[in-house]
Amino acid sequence: MSTAEDTGERGDLTVFRQALLRLSTAIAGYTTLDSLCAALATHLKDALPFDHLGLVLVDQETSAVRIAVIEPSNIGPVPPIPGPIDDLPAGRAWRLQRPVVWRLTGDGALPGMQPWLRDLGFRVMCHVPLTTARQRLGLLVFASRQIDDYAPAFVAMMEEATAHVAVAVEHALYLERLAALGATLAAERDRVQLLLRATSAMCSELDLRALLAVISRELRDIVKHHYASITLWDESANRLRREALVSRGGTKLLEAGALVRDGASLPKFAFDRGETIVFSYHDIESTDAEAARVMIAEGFRSACSVPLRTPRGKYGTFNVASPEEDAFTPAEVQLLEQIAAQMAMAIENAITFERLAALKDKLAQEKLYLEAEITQQHNFTEIIGGSAALRDVLAQIETVAATDATVLLLGETGTGKELLARAIHDRSARHGQTFVRLNGAALPAGLLESELFGYEKGAFTGAAATKIGRLELAHRGTLFLDEVGDMPLDIQPKLLRALQEREFERLGGTRVQRVDVRFVAATNRDLAAMVSEGTFREDLFYRLNVFPIVIPPLRERPEDIPALVRHFAAQFSRRMGRTITTIPAATMQTLQRWEWPGNVRELENVIERAVILSRGSVLQVPLPAIKSTRKERSTAAPSAPTFRDGERDIILEALRASNGVVAGAGGAAARLGLKRTTLQSKMRKLGIGRPGF
Repeated sequence: MSTAEDTGERGDLTVFRQALLRLSTAIAGYTTLDSLCAALATHLKDALPFDHLGLVLVDQETSAVRIAVIEPSNIGPVPPIPGPIDDLPAGRAWRLQRPVVWRLTGDGALPGMQPWLRDLGFRVMCHVPLTTARQRLGLLVFASRQIDDYAPAFVAMMEEATAHVAVAVEHALYLERLAALGATLAAERDRVQLLLRATSAMCSELDLRALLAVISRELRDIVKHHYASITLWDESANRLRREALVSRGGTKLLEAGALVRDGASLPKFAFDRGETIVFSYHDIESTDAEAARVMIAEGFRSACSVPLRTPRGKYGTFNVASPEEDAFTPAEVQLLEQIAAQMAMAIENAITFERLAALKDKLAQEKLYLEAEITQQHNFTEIIGGSAALRDVLAQIETVAATDATVLLLGETGTGKELLARAIHDRSARHGQTFVRLNGAALPAGLLESELFGYEKGAFTGAAATKIGRLELAHRGTLFLDEVGDMPLDIQPKLLRALQEREFERLGGTRVQRVDVRFVAATNRDLAAMVSEGTFREDLFYRLNVFPIVIPPLRERPEDIPALVRHFAAQFSRRMGRTITTIPAATMQTLQRWEWPGNVRELENVIERAVILSRGSVLQVPLPAIKSTRKERSTAAPSAPTFRDGERDIILEALRASNGVVAGAGGAAARLGLKRTTLQSKMRKLGIGRPGF
């Protein structure tokens, strides 16, 4: 192209046709746009006068321009495109769909990319539409440093050659789009397969850490990351807890199972906002959180936190991190969100199942407990008595029952402390919930602790399954700690924590359990003296002694004894199929004079025995007649009366009342509800003669 004669030779029609044939044959074999462009310059130079060849592709929907420099390869970077095709010099050829020639010589202002070409030494350029029967693709740009203008013959040849090139470019673009679509479909296939594998893992893997390891391993080829974790919201701690963690770099500073103590942590941001957040290195660096500092120290430069949520609530976050900056593309974030949605449903199902299992376990334990309570022999079915001392106790119960204050019942054995504890529960706002009893003296220390707090599976030999304790069983109800003075010292600190914080941990467990329980305790021991002796914790005593109620012994309220005797006699008569209609006045007076060291429980047992022994309608009570009142008693401790002594005194009293008559309607036998022969036999055994009464 150094002379006009050379140019003319190249423009010879025969040469051009041969070159065009070679071009058509050659470009038919190229399947990519890059390989096609690389071959175009070689084949077209044989027939057309140009020093520069460019390809301009136009997106028909957006009019966006894509420029490729084919020849020369060392022309340097193309300047920024100032706008859509309509705003460029090439826009005229695009609109008119015919070649347009531009002369680049002269000092006038030139539009678009023409100044750049002129600065490179080009003198003329021609835009030729690149169009097929199906669509408009763009333009071929020819430019020359050797001539000042393109003759119409050259332009016609350029147009004809471009028509052949257009078919090849269209074909290459189709193949390019097909390859891109294939890559998209392959990526989508990989995403779907990953989601299927992740879903399968979630269905088969119950352990969160093992589940996360499977998901991280499957995800690694699609979303590049070196760290993954799951955090779940811990309601009891009011914080996120890192439940599972996987790190390719072996991160040891972040532990699974630990609370995320920083309120400004990366997962907390995503959890609070309820939306996915991608964190840059600057975001991580500017976060004042311990975990962020650890991530920087471990070399992480970007992270992504996705909320684990369903329409029913938020449960935590799914987190990944990478040592690369800006590692997570929008497509990868979308995939993480799809996986997180599956994880959230699995976690929600697991939490629901856990709650249902806990509720089922609680109901089962409650059923067993209530069945045991039903079959257990209680001291009373109702409070019996009307003495001033008892009325004072009941008034205190009415006062404190409406509150949630801890009550300490103090009294001797058999005074009815459990019955009064139940009265407190029944008169409280918790009356519709469970009343649970635990006797601190009835169980050994090890068993007592597991009964009170429960235990996790594997906590000790024989712990084949998790069991909830009495404390959880009494949630929203009342826990009655009977014989609290016998509680071992090593259990007392844990009981104190439950009293103060309403929280505890099961044996073998690490998770803090929270309960809403009203405590009522009872003891027949002097706790203040035990505190002085060091056998009972002082702080526990003060925590229990919020509202003490002293229950008077039966000997201090003898006026309640007649009502109790009649109640027990009627109760046991119905149970045994007996008919007791008469309780002799002398018998009642004797019962009222007795000291009753065993209190109401002893009285109940005595009346039960009396109903068993009674053969008629008159209650026969085998108690000694008290010959003197309590005021007349000696200060010396009396010897304990025996059953034989009591029976002898009762028979003697009956003989005196009948003036020694044994048989007959008014005789001693009838008064005692015995047959004449039975009474006579007893009198012989006891050495009672008629003159001796």
